[in-house]
Order: sequence, then structure tokens, then C-alpha cells
Amino acid sequence: MEVRSQILTRYILPLREGGSLPVLGEGDDGFKYVVKLRGAGHGRKALIAEFLGSLIAKAFKFKVPEVVLLELSPMFGITEPDEEVQELLRNSEGLNVGLHFLPGAATFDPAVNGVDELTASKIVWLDAFLTNVDRTRLNPNMMIWDNQLWLIDQGASFYFHHAWRDPAKSALDPFPYIKTHVFLPYATRLEEADKLMRQAITPRTLSKIVDLLPADWLEEEGSEITAEERREVYRKFLHDRLKNSSLFVDEAVRQHNLLR
Repeated sequence: MEVRSQILTRYILPLREGGSLPVLGEGDDGFKYVVKLRGAGHGRKALIAEFLGSLIAKAFKFKVPEVVLLELSPMFGITEPDEEVQELLRNSEGLNVGLHFLPGAATFDPAVNGVDELTASKIVWLDAFLTNVDRTRLNPNMMIWDNQLWLIDQGASFYFHHAWRDPAKSALDPFPYIKTHVFLPYATRLEEADKLMRQAITPRTLSKIVDLLPADWLEEEGSEITAEERREVYRKFLHDRLKNSSLFVDEAVRQHNLLR
């Protein structure tokens, strides 16, 4: 598994649809990217969640825009007239996350776009595994592109790391927030999905993904926890969560049954 690194060369525009205000930019490879910025609200933790969540979803064979590490220089976006956006760009100098832009993609609408019950169950499983609190009916964070379903915006995953209290306990969280998931009403095959998803990935694969995290994002000024110790917390969280998937599957089944 590899992640490309590119340099941002052309600023295009801010994307004001999202709460974190990503921007659209072009890399030195000529491709356009939705750039998640380290200077935005949740900072580098949102980049970590986006990076890990997207690569894990890809490892499960879901359609996810390619994740690229993008270097942002002081000159990037210098022509942007909005002072708030300018400040955000200046605070984001360095390494950021880019997601390959999907031109012409349409927002997934559960009332229009159908999904089969097993796919719905797998995506519910994925988001419970990642503790992703932001794939709701109001904000599904899914797109239809090339007539296929694509998962975008995993930045609200790993919500434990914002407080960083007892990560070991957080790994065993049944994740009651799954009750708001857009696909929960259609997730009738959760036990089957659990078996298939556990077969589809190994702790070794999860470790390889965690090893790809840039050390720069794991450093926190004033913290006694080193970057590598913080990396191990993410690794152990994912390993323990996979091992104990029945905890969040049982909760998802319970919440699904309450919808009847």
C-alpha cells in the first residue's frame, strides 16, 4: 500500500459546502484535489481521521477517492480575496490531505439512489468500526460518480482522539451514535456483514495503514506523548475494535430493531 505525495501548485476556490472549509486545488501532477486543511477546526486530528478512514475503507474494497499527501506552500492561494480563507491557508502550510476530485459527481440521496441490504450493512459496519459520527440522512457523505457509490469525508471518525481519554476503553465502545446512520434502516444483514468484513482485513493490514501516517501529524506541542506512542494508540484501537466487533454489531442490530 502506497500513498503519493505531491505539491500544490494552483489554488482554484474554497468549497463552502463543508463545515471544515476544504479548498479545491491542483497538484504538480496536473490532477485536481479536494484539500482538507490542517489549519481548519479540528486540525491535524481531522487529517488523521480522513487519512486512516479513507485508506481503511479502500482496503475493504469500497470506492473512495484516492488519498494523496499534499504540500502547501506560503504562495498557495495568495490571490484569494477572502481574509478568513487566506488566514486558514496560511495556518495550513505544510503537509495536508488531498482527495482526488470527482468531477460531475452527484450527492447520494437515499430517497432516489437505491442500495442493496448487504452493502448498506457493510457500510454501517465500517462506520461503527471507525466510530464515524457523520454519515447521516442530513449529511450522507456519499457520492454517485460513474454510476457507482463513493464514500467521502471520513474526517469525523475516531472521535475518541479529540479528548484522548482512555483510548483502550473507547475501542470497546458499542457506538450508540450508529442510530443516526443513513443506512441503518436498510442494514438487515449486519451479522453476515460482520463475518465478511472481519475476513476482508487483518490486523497486519491495519498496522500497515497506521504506519503510513506522517509523524508530523502525530506531534503535539506540550504533550508528553511522543508521535510514535500516539501511533501505537491508533494501532491498538483498530486491532481491539476488530477483535471485539460483536460489541458494535450487537448495538447496530439493536438500534436497527428499534426502527421497526
